[in-house]
Amino acid sequence: MKLQITVNGSVFDVDVEVEDEPIPTLGTILVGSGSPYAITPSIAKTPATSANALTTPMAGTVVKVLVEAGAEVKSGETLLVLEAMKMETEVTAPKDGKVKSVDVAVGDAVQGGQVLIEWDD
Repeated sequence: MKLQITVNGSVFDVDVEVEDEPIPTLGTILVGSGSPYAITPSIAKTPATSANALTTPMAGTVVKVLVEAGAEVKSGETLLVLEAMKMETEVTAPKDGKVKSVDVAVGDAVQGGQVLIEWDD
């Protein structure tokens, strides 16, 4: 590129090389989820088992407790509902029996493996 520059009244013709700057790219844009492991919110039933106690299958928050101490329950009956990552999971009785104690309440945060309900032997 040719330019004319005036310095203290004197005019100079100057050749200037201009390098093209690369145009920045945005990179990859993902629309939607391409992952085969995407989570679809749903209500799932999960039996949690132990010899004399019902333990939580995952970490979450107790949103419903449907039984109390002394209640007779049948295998598969929903005992409480946990919420984890905006998904509700019904925890069901793994066997027929009598509830000795309920060790959690609505609003409690629980960790995987924590005792929720104890069975009366």
